[in-house]
Amino acid sequence: MVSTILNESYPVIETTDFIQLQKWLRVKRVFLLPICLMAVFLQVNAKVIFVKAVANGNGTSWSNAFGDLQLALKAAKAGDEIWVASGVYTPTKSNDRMISFTIPSGIKMFGGFAGNETALQQRNIQANPTTLSGAIGTISEEDNSYTVIYTRHASSETEVDGFIITNGHANGIGNIGDIRVCGGAWFNDGSNGESSPTIRNCTFLDNVARNGGAIYNFAMNGVCNPNIENCLFSGNIADLDGGAIFNDGNVGTCNPVIANCNFTGNAATYGACILNVGKNGECRPVINESAFTNNSSLVRGSVVYNHREQGSNCDAIMTSCRSDDNDSMVGKDVSNTLTGGNQEAKKPGKTSGIRVVAMGKN
Repeated sequence: MVSTILNESYPVIETTDFIQLQKWLRVKRVFLLPICLMAVFLQVNAKVIFVKAVANGNGTSWSNAFGDLQLALKAAKAGDEIWVASGVYTPTKSNDRMISFTIPSGIKMFGGFAGNETALQQRNIQANPTTLSGAIGTISEEDNSYTVIYTRHASSETEVDGFIITNGHANGIGNIGDIRVCGGAWFNDGSNGESSPTIRNCTFLDNVARNGGAIYNFAMNGVCNPNIENCLFSGNIADLDGGAIFNDGNVGTCNPVIANCNFTGNAATYGACILNVGKNGECRPVINESAFTNNSSLVRGSVVYNHREQGSNCDAIMTSCRSDDNDSMVGKDVSNTLTGGNQEAKKPGKTSGIRVVAMGKN
């Protein structure tokens, strides 16, 4: 029961419930105060680190920028931003194919700068192409970096925005989930944890892998739910599966959101653009307002292939997407592993066994 006594026009509440509320609030303050202080500390101490291809500084300004992106990544802490000026950056000047640009969790990395901007809104991605390239070693592509970008357990606050990512070549020898054969442009590792970065305004161009020519999302015993927005995937090739993106939800959860992206000229044996697997796990990517043109699959799935096995929850949810002039030897643009002896028609067309809302012209 609550009784209110008017005392000098101020309400006073007297109740045992109020005493209990005070105790509860004191306990909450004990736990919440350190969290709030840490958030404020990170915000106050966040900084911008500058990178220019021809510079030789310490990253504190454009005039004193790092010339090596790897040095900026080593100096960065969660909450920091890295601004990268137009130019071509490789993970290493050596021949070590295992070296990638490893993006720390919580870092925001932006490309598209001329090198004199004072605000993020001033950059021009089209006028100032900023390229992350795996073209190391000899002139041959066969000894390029296995993967250009590597993230492991990256939070949703991790962001890469405004880059051309090209010439990754994961043509090594290894099993599924091995960086030497998966994710030519980007290996996103959520195994035994979670890795869900934001990838925005990027071009994935001419990358090669056994699986996941451009991006490989690896969720074994973990979670991979990246957001991929306003990106172009062009000319990426997988010898086996997932010409542009391979979503691996085997014994894990892999549910990326892919929005307003264009896929053109990608190729694979299965899943020229996107391949999804979820054996004993879940793989349910959401694909919104994206276009698929001139992609080719040697066998099935010139747009998407859902590899369904026993104990899997594997399904692509596509909304307002368009598919034109894609080709596969067997089946439809969006195809699934067949069970029960069913057969699919050779000519691609409207999908079956998958939720596709407002699918465009086939």
